Amino acid sequence: MQNPKPGKIYAVGVGPGDPELVTRKAERIIRSVPVICTPTGTVDASSYALSIVEEFIDRNHQEVLVQVFPMKRDQEGLDTFWEKAAAQVAERVAAGKDVAFITIGDPFLYSTFLYLYRIFRDRYPHLEIEVVPGISSINAASIAADLPLGMASDRIAILPTTYEDEELRRTFENFDTIVLMKVSRVFDRVYALLQEMGLEKQAVFVRRVGSADEEVVTELASLVGRKLDYLSLLIVKKNLW
Repeated sequence: MQNPKPGKIYAVGVGPGDPELVTRKAERIIRSVPVICTPTGTVDASSYALSIVEEFIDRNHQEVLVQVFPMKRDQEGLDTFWEKAAAQVAERVAAGKDVAFITIGDPFLYSTFLYLYRIFRDRYPHLEIEVVPGISSINAASIAADLPLGMASDRIAILPTTYEDEELRRTFENFDTIVLMKVSRVFDRVYALLQEMGLEKQAVFVRRVGSADEEVVTELASLVGRKLDYLSLLIVKKNLW
């Protein structure tokens, strides 16, 4: 029996949280593929990406494969999860099925898909992959906060808050707009640094932008000591108009 023609992998950005911000191309692909892969942090946790596009999926005719990617620092342990997820996708593609791996924001900006992409390129170089861009939380948060990211010769920095204070300090000094991703765990430390540099009034905190739970906070002091949402970011804008 002849092997089926291999399917195709789509890495689909589904935007920051509002289903109306999902692109027409992303919606078309999600509706048409037989397999949807979606990441989650734990076995029991729901998938935020899936919640955005649930209305486009027919579970009677499409497989929804929830893949667990734990949030931990042990690289070796994480590799096991990524390799398993890549193998699950490759198995379905080999069976002739197209697979859409959905990710919040854009697939090429701090997304879970990038870890799989590296494995696909190294271990499954024959697989066909198409990346479908999505609106990032950075763009949506900028609009929600009424803070343009850049104009004219503005210098823009986008970075995760895994850096030490001195590196953050240099970034604050050398750039006009700074976006700090996933700031929740280190917010108090970052806020203290902003205070020290006199920038606390030029920063805006945004959580779950585009969703029903969206929150934009300009009084950063009110957030100190609180447990903050993982899906949050901070925009620091030194030149306000």
